[in-house]
Amino acid sequence: IRDRENIYTLGMRGVHDGQMQGAKTVAEQKAVLERVLKDQRGLLEKYVNKDVTAIPQAFIPYKEVLDIYNAGLKVPDDVTLIWCDDNYGYIRHFPTPEEQARKGGNGIYYHVSYWGRPHDYLWLGTFSPYLLYQQMKLAYDRGIQKMWVLNVGDIKPAEYQIELFLDMAWNIEQVAEEGVTTHLKNWLGREFGTEYAKTLLSVMQEHYRLAYIRKPEFMGNTREEERDPIYKKVKDLPWSEQTIRERLKDYAALSSVVEEVEAKLPVHRKDAYMQLVKYPVQAADQMNRKLLNAQLARHGKVDWEQSDAAFDSIASLTRRYNALQNGKWIHMMDFQPRKLPVFKRVAHETAVTPMVNEKTPAYKWNAMDCTAGNPLQCEGLGYEGKAAGIGKNTSLTFVFDDWKTDSVEVEIRLLPNHPMDEKQLRFTLSVDKSAPQTVSYETKGRSEEWKENVLRNQAIRKVKLPVNKRKSHKLVIKALDEGVVLDQIMLY
Repeated sequence: IRDRENIYTLGMRGVHDGQMQGAKTVAEQKAVLERVLKDQRGLLEKYVNKDVTAIPQAFIPYKEVLDIYNAGLKVPDDVTLIWCDDNYGYIRHFPTPEEQARKGGNGIYYHVSYWGRPHDYLWLGTFSPYLLYQQMKLAYDRGIQKMWVLNVGDIKPAEYQIELFLDMAWNIEQVAEEGVTTHLKNWLGREFGTEYAKTLLSVMQEHYRLAYIRKPEFMGNTREEERDPIYKKVKDLPWSEQTIRERLKDYAALSSVVEEVEAKLPVHRKDAYMQLVKYPVQAADQMNRKLLNAQLARHGKVDWEQSDAAFDSIASLTRRYNALQNGKWIHMMDFQPRKLPVFKRVAHETAVTPMVNEKTPAYKWNAMDCTAGNPLQCEGLGYEGKAAGIGKNTSLTFVFDDWKTDSVEVEIRLLPNHPMDEKQLRFTLSVDKSAPQTVSYETKGRSEEWKENVLRNQAIRKVKLPVNKRKSHKLVIKALDEGVVLDQIMLY
């Protein structure tokens, strides 16, 4: 392989994608890695090119290796540093000015599919194209331009995300100029005809939005790689009956439009439509029906047959997918990756605790609903597609009137991203002229809070603030660090 155009990956991890064995502390692991890098470079020098700096090489500080790097591991200047996301689309490190100036440059290793904790998402390609764009544009603007690697798991479910990623890698300015919505509409028009592009755009945007709130694979409220067996058991989500019924209604509406369009499509486009639109949208719909109707059935609010029928529908849809073109794609689609509990028919059980009653907020805003400030709109991001960044040391203001009590509980919901400088993510909250309260929400490693954040795709903080007697009030949220992206605010 010495005569081929190779990029050599330096470093070492443990078996089965785990951390290094033997060396127990970060200091010990750092010492081992320093020796490994030296020995690997020696082999390259001996067998590939005497000028080792002319050989393309990469070092990837993935998971625990980032801690070793941050402990002072010295990586040769000509080696490309490949930064990683947290496996759920949120980049963990952006290059410092010193790292941007390196001869080897910077790259990215990014996931739109993942096997591991807190839960796999390998089945349907529901990864938000808007999040992919937002994070990769940040990466590009901060000097991650040498090499981009996308982890797609199986190629078929993630065809659109792959194309968007590659189009950004090829000409990011063009994608930035047109925006993801136009890019998606053009893609749908190319595949299925411009006469259907507008309708299908609305379908796919809502499909991605609903999965942004909670992916189909996460609907069982289970987890992987946890010791406690409770995480293997499908159980209630912390959602009220009203929330569940609204979500089921939203999915049913999508499924109906998908059927209507399919009936009108020319025959030569129907196989592609099945793979790219009908299967992912309707399988996501049925997965939600299976698990949410099971939750309602556990509480005696619907019959179990609705959940069972949804399981059968997923199996039937998958058989159709694998039978396309006389089985050209047979075994490509599996509706039970790794046979995890969430994919099975739900056991008929009775709940022992009541369903939650979600409080109704007195006021609810998306970030773009602010009355003052300069929200940095993040196209398509957020539970309702209206999240916005808040520039460092700038603020957004929200107005509320005629508050009856002397305090207010503020629930702040943010993008569960990581600090831009790898230290803190903080903001302040104040009502009227009261002293601002400082709130931080960065997470460490694979903490319990991080797991909950990625499963619900929001970081949440609750703060109680005093309210004086006056007719109108101003709630001000100010970012203290770069990277604060506000999704929603609720007042109780």
